[in-house]
Amino acid sequence: MTSPVPSPSAASVLDLAPVLPVVVLADAADAVPLARALVAGGLPAIEVTLRTPAALDAIRAIAAEVPQAVVGAGTVITPEQVEACAAAGARFLVSPGWTEALLEAMRGSGVPFLPGVSTTSEVVALLERGVREMKFFPAQAAGGAPYLRSLAGPLPQARFCPTGGIGPASAPEYLALPNVGCVGGSWMVPADAVAAGDWGRIEELARAAARLRDAGGTCR
Repeated sequence: MTSPVPSPSAASVLDLAPVLPVVVLADAADAVPLARALVAGGLPAIEVTLRTPAALDAIRAIAAEVPQAVVGAGTVITPEQVEACAAAGARFLVSPGWTEALLEAMRGSGVPFLPGVSTTSEVVALLERGVREMKFFPAQAAGGAPYLRSLAGPLPQARFCPTGGIGPASAPEYLALPNVGCVGGSWMVPADAVAAGDWGRIEELARAAARLRDAGGTCR
């Protein structure tokens, strides 16, 4: 099962850009200028995590006011959150892990999703259920790029967005792997820049992140 995302240029959120920004927003008023800066820098897919009370309002604002962005919801861990995020306009869902109930809810939402895995058994279990695109989390702590490289041989049908502890120095190693579509990270949205409303700095960091596809060598 692939996770199609409405886009003229990509069939999956994994293929929209080399980096998926992972965004934590304390104030929904920052959502639109932040999203515009990320899109201008070449990162159209944006994961707004459900770690703050402002998250759903931020997703609504981006969905309504930044049509060039593909806004998604992260840290989705309950069926109720799935429903709320889809209603808010999320165009993809990301979870740090998965259960049968959560997987059923994500399937039923009609919204593309990336369930989280950190072991080979979890990957195989999702493949049995027709899911081929996954979040690998926490990437660095769970074995990093060498772990994913070792999965590419026996499980070539699985594709990943590794997230967790990845920065601009380590991202190219992941992006060079044949089973990695993109990486997730937050280094292009530093908290001090968001707090200061320094959207120009965020756009520059996003532009540098968008160029990591070339640094990854064999990355698609």
